[in-house]
Amino acid sequence: MKKLFALVLMAVAFAMPSKAQFSWGIQAGLNMSNVSVKDAPSSVNSRTGFFVGPTIKFSLPIVGLGIDASALYDQREGKAGDETIKSQSIQVPINLRYGFGLGSMAEIFAFAGPQFGFKLGGDKNYGVGDWTLKSSNFSANIGIGATILSKLQAKLNYNIALGTTGEFESVSSTVKQVADAKFNAWQISLAYFF
Repeated sequence: MKKLFALVLMAVAFAMPSKAQFSWGIQAGLNMSNVSVKDAPSSVNSRTGFFVGPTIKFSLPIVGLGIDASALYDQREGKAGDETIKSQSIQVPINLRYGFGLGSMAEIFAFAGPQFGFKLGGDKNYGVGDWTLKSSNFSANIGIGATILSKLQAKLNYNIALGTTGEFESVSSTVKQVADAKFNAWQISLAYFF
C-alpha cells in the first residue's frame, strides 16, 4: 500500500508542469487611507498617498496558484484640523494568489496575505501633542486583479492594520491623553513586468 501511494505521488509530481515561472517588475499606486484614532479628542480625515517599488511574481507548479511579493516605499496621510499626519514606511506584502486565464491574453486573480511595514519617518510634534509611529507594523491584504499579455497588471485591494500603527499623545495643563491610531487603506496599483 505504501509503495502504491508513493507511486501515485510521484506520478502526480511528474504530471505537474515542471517549470515554474518567475517575473519581476515595477509597481506603483495610490493609497486612499482610512485613519482611525481610538479615543481621539478630534477626528482625523483621510487623504490620498502613494506607493512605489520593485515587485516579483512566482507561479507555482500547481495550476492557478502563485505568490507575489514587493518592497514598496509607502506614504499615507491623514488630516487632523490644520495639521497633516504622514506615515512613511517600507511595506513588504507577500500574497498568495489564485487566478484563471482567459486564453493567452489575460488572467484574472484573487489574492490575500500578510504585509510587514518598517517606519522611515512620520513622527511629528504639534502644539498640543506628539504623533509617534511604531517602528514596525503588521497588516493584511485582500484583493483582486488582472494581468494583460503577461506584462501589465492592475490590482485593487484593502490593506487592514492588524495592530496599532501609531499613537497621538496630547498634553494639556491638567491631563495627558494617549490615543491609538490605525492606518487602513484602499489601494489601487499598476505593475509592469519585464
